This record gives sequence, C-alpha cells and structure tokens, in this order.
Amino acid sequence: MLSILKKEITSYLSSLVAYVTIGVFLLVLGLLLWVYPESSILDYGYAGLDSLFNNAPYLFMFLIPAITMRSLAEERKEGTFELLLTRPLSDWQIVLGKYFASVLIVLFALVPTLVYYYSVYTLGEPQGNIDTGGVIGSYIGLFLLGSSFAAIGLFASSITKNQIIAFTIAVFLCFFIYSGFDSLSTLLSLQNLNLEDLGITGHYQSISRGVLDTRDLAYFIILIGVFIGCTLVSLLKQQQKSYKDKYVLGILGVLLIVEILSNITFTRFDFTKEKRYTLSPVSRGLMDSLKLSVKVTVFLQGDFPGGMKRLQRATKDMLSDLQAYSHGKLRFEFVDPIKGLSTDAQDQAIQSLKANGLEPTFLSVKTDDGLSQKLIVPGAFVTVGGKQLPVNLLLKRIGLSDDEQLNISIQNLEYAFSSAIKKAETGGKPQIGFTTGHNELSDLQLEDGMKSLADGYEVGRIDLKLIPFDSLKKIRLVVIPKPDKPFTELEKFKLDQYIMQGGRVLWSIDQVSAELDSLRGHGGEQLAFNKQLNLDDQLFVYGVRINYDLIADISCAQIPIATGAVAGQPQIQMVPWLFYPLLMPLSKNPIVKNLEGIRSEFISTIDTLAIKDVKKTVLLASSPYNKKISAPHMISLQAIEQEPNPKEFQSAPKTVAVLLEGKFTSDWKNRPLPEDLNEPIKPLQQSKPTKMIVISDGDVFKNQIKADGSAYDLGFDHYSNQTYGNKNLLLNIADYMTDDSGLIALRNKEIQLRLLSRARIRSEKLYWQIINTVTPLFLVLIFAIFQHYMRKRKYAH
Repeated sequence: MLSILKKEITSYLSSLVAYVTIGVFLLVLGLLLWVYPESSILDYGYAGLDSLFNNAPYLFMFLIPAITMRSLAEERKEGTFELLLTRPLSDWQIVLGKYFASVLIVLFALVPTLVYYYSVYTLGEPQGNIDTGGVIGSYIGLFLLGSSFAAIGLFASSITKNQIIAFTIAVFLCFFIYSGFDSLSTLLSLQNLNLEDLGITGHYQSISRGVLDTRDLAYFIILIGVFIGCTLVSLLKQQQKSYKDKYVLGILGVLLIVEILSNITFTRFDFTKEKRYTLSPVSRGLMDSLKLSVKVTVFLQGDFPGGMKRLQRATKDMLSDLQAYSHGKLRFEFVDPIKGLSTDAQDQAIQSLKANGLEPTFLSVKTDDGLSQKLIVPGAFVTVGGKQLPVNLLLKRIGLSDDEQLNISIQNLEYAFSSAIKKAETGGKPQIGFTTGHNELSDLQLEDGMKSLADGYEVGRIDLKLIPFDSLKKIRLVVIPKPDKPFTELEKFKLDQYIMQGGRVLWSIDQVSAELDSLRGHGGEQLAFNKQLNLDDQLFVYGVRINYDLIADISCAQIPIATGAVAGQPQIQMVPWLFYPLLMPLSKNPIVKNLEGIRSEFISTIDTLAIKDVKKTVLLASSPYNKKISAPHMISLQAIEQEPNPKEFQSAPKTVAVLLEGKFTSDWKNRPLPEDLNEPIKPLQQSKPTKMIVISDGDVFKNQIKADGSAYDLGFDHYSNQTYGNKNLLLNIADYMTDDSGLIALRNKEIQLRLLSRARIRSEKLYWQIINTVTPLFLVLIFAIFQHYMRKRKYAH
C-alpha cells in the first residue's frame, strides 16, 4: 500500500496539470476570501476564517474530482492496472494506497491557506485576536470533508475508463451528497423522514465551527467506508473476481455498529478558546428531559451584512447544539417573514409578529446607491404543544457599538432559547402576585409588565389583608409595586412569614413622595416629603435600608417642557431632568448583565447592613456624577434652566437596587403576634434559604399611558422615542427569583469580541489582498520548481 501511495503522489506532482488545478483552486479561493465584497474577510470585519470554511466545500467539489479522476480510470485506460495486479498487492491495498494519496494531495492544496490565518492573526484588534483552537477544529472539519470527497471521487474513477466522465460523476455525487438531501428534505412528502441527516452539510457545518462531535466523526467514517467499499466491489466485478457476501455484510455491520455506538455514547470536543459551543449542564439536562416536540421558527433568513450574518450563524449553531441533546425532539427552521409578499401584506406580517412579542428593527444595508434601510425581525418563535413563546435575539444597550451589541446578543442565545423552551414545555406556571390595597401602581400602569410576564407565569393582584396564608405560600414571587399607604402589622406579619417559608419578594419602593405631574400642576414647584409606609423596621431586620432622600444625576433621562408658542402652537423641547437618573448596569449578576440602561424616576439611596447568613449583591447604582438631596426638599422645574455645576455632582455611585440571598431573621422574632390575626400560622424565627430584591424606585416597572388610555410597552419613553431595559429587568428578576434550576446563570456566558483592525484595513487593504491571493500561488510555484529540480537531478544520470 505504501508503494502505491508513493507512486501516486510522485506521479501526480510530476504533472503540470496538478499544479494548474491546485493553483486555480487557490486563486479562486483567494479572490472569494479577500477581494469579492460579498464573501471578503476584510469586509466581514471579524477576526475569523468563517468565510474560508463556508466557501471551500464548493471549490472542493471541483478540485478533488480533478485530483481523483485519473486514479483508476487512467490505469484501466492505459492497461497499467493489470500490471499492478501482477505485483504482490491485494485489491484493497491498491484502493487504499490510491485513496490516501488523494487525501495527502488535498492536504497539500490546503497548506498554502495557512497564509490566511497569518493575515487574520496580524490584522486582529489587538494583534493575535483570533481563536486558534476554533480554527484548528474547523480545519479538522475541512479535512474530513476532503477525505469524503476523495472517497467519492475514487469510486467515480473506478466505474469508467474516461477521466472526464469520472470527473463529471464525482462532481455530481459530491454536490448531491453535500446538499441534495437538504433539498429533498424540503419536499412536503419527505419532510418527516429526516433526509438531511444523510447529507454532509449539517455534519460539516457542525465541525467547521470548531466542535468535533463523535456522531459527525462517525458519519464521515461511515461515508468514507461505504464509498471505498463500493470502489473495491466495482474493481472486483470488473476483474470478474468472486467476493464473498459475508465480507460485504461484515463491513456494513461494522459501519452500522459505529453509527449505533456514536449515537448512544456520543461526546463532543469544543476546540474554541471560550468553549462557546459547550452547552451548560442545565441546558443539556433540559434538552435531555424534553417530553414534547419543540419547533423553533427563526426569522433571520436572507442576505445580511457581516454583523447580522454573525448573529444568524450563531443562532443556527446554538440551535444545532441544543438539537444534539434533544433526542430528535427539537426541530428548527429559518424563514424570511416578508419574502414574496406585497407591501400591504408585509406590513400586516410585521404587525402580527410585533403583536406576538417580537421586535422588528431597521438594518442599514450597503447598496450601489449608498445605504438603504431594510426592515428585519431578529427573533424567533418557540412552539411546544400548541403554546408559542417569542424570543427576541437582538439585545440593545445604550452606549455600546453595533458590534458589541451583537456580541452580547450572541452571548445571550443559550439562555434565551433554553429559558423559552423550559417555559413553553412546563405545564404549571409559577404564580406571581402584585400587591394591592396601598395605592400601588394600577393595573393600567402595570399592564405591559404583567402581560409580558403572563407568557411564562400566572400573574395577578393579591391583597395581603384578604388572601389566606395557605394561598399566599403557593405564590412564587410577591411584587410590591410603589405602595403609597402604610402596611398594617397583620400584612407585615403575613409577608414576613411568607419570606420565612422561602417566599421571594421584589420590593419596588418610593420612600419620598415626588411626582412630575404634581410639579406641573402646582406652578412648577412641589415639596418632596417622606412617605410613611411602616416598612422600615422590617427591611432593616432583613439587612437593607431605603433612605429618605433623592438622587440628582447628570446621567439622566429627558422630559418634555413647553418653551413658548409659535402661531398659537405650543413648542415642546426635550431637556435633561436630573431626578430621572439613567442607571447603566455594570454588575456581572445575570439579572442585569448586558441589560440596556434602566430609566428611573425620583430614586433614593439604599444602605445595606451586615446581617449574618445574608449575601448582598448591588444590582444597580447611579453614575459617579450624582448628588444626594435629603427630604423634605422643594423641587422646582425652574432648575432645568440652570446648568448643573459638575463639581457638585462628583460623588461615589449610590446603590439603588440590591439582591439579598440567604437565611433571614424574622421581624417577629421575640415579638407578640398581631392582635387581628384570625388564622393559624405557626411563626418561624428564621427563614429557609430564599432571596429578595429591593429597588428604591416605585416607578421602575410602570409603563406610560397613551392618549387613548392604552398602555405603551414597559421601558418605552414616548416623549424621547427611546426604549430602556426596564421590561427585560422585570423578566430577568422573575426568572431569577422563581427558577432554581440555574438557567438564569447562562446569562453569565462570555464570548470574546474578535474584530479586525478597521484602521489597518482601510490603509492596507490592497496590500493584504495581494498577499493572500499571490502568496499561496507563489508557494505552490516554488514547490513545483523545487520538485522539478529534484526529479531532474535524480534522473539526470
């Protein structure tokens, strides 16, 4: 076999056709990767070789058949195959020798592409900002693909004496096995047969990310084994040699065992630096325990710029990873929701998606005439048993570049899909109760927040006075949204014992009475005074104190102010309002990680106290440009006219939201029970492990009201047309407080943003285009000259 291998390699590399074929392959590949804007690495802007591994398969479909077409066809045509049979070589040794020679030549053609790796490594921002492990894993995928095409090409060469026919058959087979099964699987009558699993595309794309799944490896081994076996059978038949069926059945049996074992005991090797394709044990467990079929419809189909392509690819990768552990219960598809529709139908489709919870966005797309705006829907629907949940894939955060926003969106994909699948599959929804009876926010002011929660929770209002304690204990999370009247001792006791039983509470409290509407209705002035809610002692025992003050912050939202009238029409101007601090989440806690800015109104400072067995995590804080104002204090709209003095607003960030976790001491420890308690409650002195969140702003979960009396989306400020992260904050809190499986921790996933240096690309673009199109050809030319010189020297005498 070794002698056949050496003979094949020497014979091929001594031919001018070999170098022309490889040269054309490298030239076309170089142009695709570095010159043509649609697939250019330089235009893509990310430090990776995704374009190489996406385009190489289609060039392989022509390169490898060109390499293999002469392997057996020429031997048979020239009559030299009979000479081989006179040597002490078996048929399988001849076939394997020629096969491995073809594989080595394919590797020889790939070696010059390492220049691309060097270029991306050099152009990285900072230099070297490329995932080397991921590139190695992707090259493994390309090697397996090339090996498979070599086996297919060898088979095609064995069934004909004509090299052109062998080339044509090989190209057809390579193309059909690579993508033909995917096309067949879209036919209505064949959709349920999973024909795409027989094709190469899915298996190659899985490995080309940098992840080696033993099931994909087994697929390529079986594919190679089948075509090498077919080649051997074809040669034996041509020689009219007999072969025993049991040998064929034995080979098929071995391949079948490989397939079965790979599916029963599969494992995955993630070569990427951040292990970004390694699912958490929580997600794997969730997929492994799926009882119902899950369908995911993603609306990210079409031609997008580089950044959105990256999100599209990452979404497909994440769903493929989840599918790998779902035992076939997870299916997904990518669709374009407006393709082929009229303008009116497109508007209706977009409005329908929006009404169902998805957020369309405009995307700037480069055209020959400049930039054009394209409306896309970067979201998905997760459907389980007739229940449908929306998943918004594109996260937005104020102050971050488009690339950074895309990166945090990709980081969030595992949590977004796993959380939606869990909520859609879970039969019983956790209960969330918003308190009433103390002039809390109304149903209309809470409408969008409660509606958004209703997708995964059973949401309603509760009156602590009236609700039986046994019913209160069944509620997973109690939300106290901006009470304005004091709590009675009975209500406090029931709330305390609810916490002692392991209940979770979200306190959204205003300690100071101040409202913008009141300011406008009282000549532009209002006295901000302390509220009497009768909660201070209880919160103090739990380890937190909301102070009677207000925070004025230079980092703030804007409010509309009438600045006069023109032609009888009032003129409205948006101006910063220091008492509406804009809170930028900096904590790594999954509740607030990667959230956009949070809009607040008349917020107070929070102090935390040293309480044993209670862990405290600051979730939100003001900016460093703030000033604390103690209440009571006269607030005036005239302050808008005065430019704030920066020196007065330099202070350490003030805590405004804190997470408390652990075992809390009862506020009723060593105290008599309330006199009006009329149900048997055995008081506990210390709580079971539980958690609560305290936010010193009662309006943080209040949605604005439209002129027609309906509600705006929570977090949307219709004056500035800006959407803040208040809704996502509420949803994240609900997930964190009600789910003990650890799914929320998936939001801590970190993926490094790998960009190319835009400055270097602008100034050196032509240089790198020449380097990457000419250098690989130059390397092949040098090798050809060297090989010719060595051959001439060897046979000169």
